[in-house]
Amino acid sequence: MPELNIKDKIIFITGANRGIGKAFALKALELGAKKVYACSRDVDKLEDLVAADDKRVIPVALDVTNQDQINAAAASAKDVDVLINNAGMGASLGAPVFATEDETGMRTELDVNYFGIIKMTRAFASILKDNGGGALVNIISVAGLANFPFAPGYSASKHAAHAMTQNLRAELAVQGTLVSGVYPGPIDTDMAKDLPFDKASPESVAEKVFAAIAEGEEDIFPDPYAVDFAKALKADRKALEKRNATA
Repeated sequence: MPELNIKDKIIFITGANRGIGKAFALKALELGAKKVYACSRDVDKLEDLVAADDKRVIPVALDVTNQDQINAAAASAKDVDVLINNAGMGASLGAPVFATEDETGMRTELDVNYFGIIKMTRAFASILKDNGGGALVNIISVAGLANFPFAPGYSASKHAAHAMTQNLRAELAVQGTLVSGVYPGPIDTDMAKDLPFDKASPESVAEKVFAAIAEGEEDIFPDPYAVDFAKALKADRKALEKRNATA
């Protein structure tokens, strides 16, 4: 299966203004990436990244639910080798399904966490092909493998992202594109700040993911919680489901 080292490659990262996305951008620079397209809905929030290396970091205004912005980004970034679909939304965390009839949060999660991946991949798949195949990296979650009842909409959107990642792997195999799904556990970011779990750092996730795609790994569990989760899932899916119900 394809392998990909980051050195001298051109990386496109959605949701790069903070958390895991920002860590990916900084680690890519450290590993010798030739260029990093760093995306955010608000480019002013990318000032720190641009200041880190204003010759290699290209700020991009991008909302992954906005097709016009996606098209414009793809038109200006024809040199991309690695697309990292990192932008994510946890709009309904802590909201049980039957607690409200308001579906806005869950629909937003699907728009960003699932349809965002589809829109971005449609726009960039041919670019990856033209540049030799490259890699598509989807940042999903362990919640995409077994539901967490305190985050039903988020979990469902990540399950959908997991299924789509499997589909894209099959579709893009013919063009030599490595398609990797990344399944972190709780990470020390703004989204997870209120979750009562031990959390890995965004920097450690970025390091593990880049090392994994350099080895051609397709399913990446980048932190201790995620590794244990994968083992529990393999050992007894129903027991894991019940364990998650008490989280």
